[in-house]
Amino acid sequence: MQQFNYPTTLFYGEGALKALAERIRGRAEHVLIVTDATLVKAGLAATVTAALQSQGKDAPRVSIFDGTHPNPVEEDVEKGLKAYQDGGCDALIALGGGSPMDTAKVIRLLTAHPGPLAQYDDAKGGDKLIVNPMPPLYAIPTTSGTGSEVGRSGVIILRATGKKTIFFHPGLMPDVAVLEPALTAGLPPHITAATGIDAFTHCLEAYLVDAFHPMADGIALEGIRLILKHLPIAYARGGDLESRGAMQIAAAMGATAFQKGLGMVHSLAHPLSARYNTHHGLANALLLPDAFAFLESKELSAPARAKFARVREIFREAGMDRGGLAESIRAFFTALGVPLGLRQHKVPETDLDMLARDAFEDTCHASNIIPVTREDMLAVYRAAF
Repeated sequence: MQQFNYPTTLFYGEGALKALAERIRGRAEHVLIVTDATLVKAGLAATVTAALQSQGKDAPRVSIFDGTHPNPVEEDVEKGLKAYQDGGCDALIALGGGSPMDTAKVIRLLTAHPGPLAQYDDAKGGDKLIVNPMPPLYAIPTTSGTGSEVGRSGVIILRATGKKTIFFHPGLMPDVAVLEPALTAGLPPHITAATGIDAFTHCLEAYLVDAFHPMADGIALEGIRLILKHLPIAYARGGDLESRGAMQIAAAMGATAFQKGLGMVHSLAHPLSARYNTHHGLANALLLPDAFAFLESKELSAPARAKFARVREIFREAGMDRGGLAESIRAFFTALGVPLGLRQHKVPETDLDMLARDAFEDTCHASNIIPVTREDMLAVYRAAF
């Protein structure tokens, strides 16, 4: 018996934010918007506030918590929870990229469950402690990468360990996600590239997981196709709303597909973000080409080789095949302006062994297409250096 799960309600296209405001009207009295200072400065928090308050006498009051870090830490959750409780809030809106999304989800968890947060660590079976009803959560992504708006997990760096920790439960999935392309049009090219590569990595790793989930496989392949077609356009012409919208869909598809699992690239990327505050999408980009060169050098099963061939076919259809999947990916990322090489991002060579240890302890590689060792992780870090 298999159980397949699909995502939250999506409002997509022009007018999606207005539709959310209408949905919330009369259902919440005081909403806390969880975001970051950059989006407040850019005016997007004000745009969302105005949309909510346009609903007349049944419109909710609005407070804003903008203390989310690019790689959210436990303190972000604690401060956001205090803002929620001090304001007497009864609903949450996550506005931004994956960081505000993850922070809002874990705030949602702690509004209805006592601390400490560490006890809910999914790797330690903490999901079994998440039993109480939680307040509504609405998600408004302003990037097209994590797909956290349709996900059931939040990732927070815990104070005690300094490591990214996953909190997972179906109740953490947002009730509604707003995909309005215009809200992502102001992203600078390098963030467009990094977040789009995150979505690409989700689709690619999920597709290669050796598990029976044909629906997720189909979604992942279409996500790869959309990203190869539309990410270069969104990177070069940020105001192209067709490509911005396609990337929003692809990001949601990636997060839907990776309910199958992920792979070694995410395990390799997580320590970079935890230790050096590297953007998660950039961390994926720095490691994915050499991780796939490592995989292509191994003796894969016939089903695995068939999957690699199918992805290469999509690259070929896009006119982007460079003779091998690893080299095609490397060329794709280079064309998006990503400076490859860990040394270019201030990662000390003396830290590689430590990073390999952290990567091997990360759970994402458990569903990798082939089993990998700590020594394999170190070999990829060295190749990517």
